[in-house]
Amino acid sequence: MIPHGVAQGKYVSLTTFRKDGTPVATPIWFAVDGDELVMWTRADSWKVKRLRRNTRVLVAPCDVRGRVAAGTPAVEGTGRLVEDLARVRRLLARKYSWQFWLIDVPATLWRRGRRPHVGIAVRFGAAPQSGANGPGAAEPGTGPGPVG
Repeated sequence: MIPHGVAQGKYVSLTTFRKDGTPVATPIWFAVDGDELVMWTRADSWKVKRLRRNTRVLVAPCDVRGRVAAGTPAVEGTGRLVEDLARVRRLLARKYSWQFWLIDVPATLWRRGRRPHVGIAVRFGAAPQSGANGPGAAEPGTGPGPVG
């Protein structure tokens, strides 16, 4: 189940973790897809590389610059990569309408139709699977606590 405060926001701060456990937060657009949050990002971004290594993520509502309001708790979840972007793009376009198209159309023209993106889906309440991401994957419950 998606926490109400997260689902109602316009942006979320998605925190992924480096090999050494250091949290790295990034503000990102999202949409609700059933019991998951879905997002999209460049396939070669550092957050994607970190997510491939460790599926543990923290999510908190934030503003466009990634500022999380004081006292807002981060919610732990499990992230996964989604290669099929059609549904993710439809959900984001529905939520952000003209803002999404204002960014997507010129970027598509610039890339000459190529879409080097990947979707991210976050589910809450499910513990990350031990070793699910190969060598270096963090064990559930290890690493730093919630970022606040």
